[in-house]
Order: sequence, then structure tokens, then C-alpha cells
Amino acid sequence: MVVDGKGMIFGRVASRVAKAVIQGEEVHLINAEEMIISGDPKAITDKFLIRRRVQHKGTPEHSPKWSKVPHMLVKRMIRGMLPFKAARGKAAYKRLMVYIGNPKKMEAGPKFPGSEPTKGKKYMRVFDLCRMLGYSG
Repeated sequence: MVVDGKGMIFGRVASRVAKAVIQGEEVHLINAEEMIISGDPKAITDKFLIRRRVQHKGTPEHSPKWSKVPHMLVKRMIRGMLPFKAARGKAAYKRLMVYIGNPKKMEAGPKFPGSEPTKGKKYMRVFDLCRMLGYSG
């Protein structure tokens, strides 16, 4: 299954991708940096900056890792929708491939209904969020 994330709302696409991966399907998510996160851009950026600073007091090396790279950030957020600590969640996570752009020239399947942004709502692209977090690529 190939999903094109360009101009689509992240949460709606990610939940369907997570469900497909759990059911045993291999999913390739292309154009991950063009996905949209709905909400106030300043609030979204502040939320992710706080999330990146969280550390365990006793063992900081065991703290959650949040990437600045768009495709890795999207993959990590989808991982949060999977039962990752169970064996089936880890197996499902291995069936998920996320790409910046379309490096393998894959043909995307049909778009998910209801995943396009509505007019007049605030949103920000994943690429812009990563730029705010310090990504320079």
C-alpha cells in the first residue's frame, strides 16, 4: 500500500496507516514532509519543543527520542499509535516505511476521504515544524 501524504491531515492519515500496518499490510508513506498538522502553529511548535526537552531524572539516556528530520518525526508519531511494547506492535512498526518526497517513484493509491484540510483553519506542514525544531536539511 502506498499513501501520498501531500496536503493531507496527519492525524487522520496516520490512524489509518497504523490500522493497516497492525493488520499485516506493508505501508509506504511518501511526501511525509508535506503532511499537515492542524492547529495554531505557535502552539504546535511549543508543544514539540517541550516534548523534545523531557528527560528522565535518573537515567536520561532512557528518555524518549524525538527527531528533527521530517520523515523520522512522522514515523515516531505513528509509532505512538501502535502497541509498540508488544511483539505485534514491533512487527507492525517494521512494516512501515516513511519517505521524504518520492525517492522510488511509487504510484500512490487513492486518497483517504476526509483527510483534506478545511478552508479557514490554521495548520502547519511537518517540514515547517521540523524547521522550527532546528532541522536544516
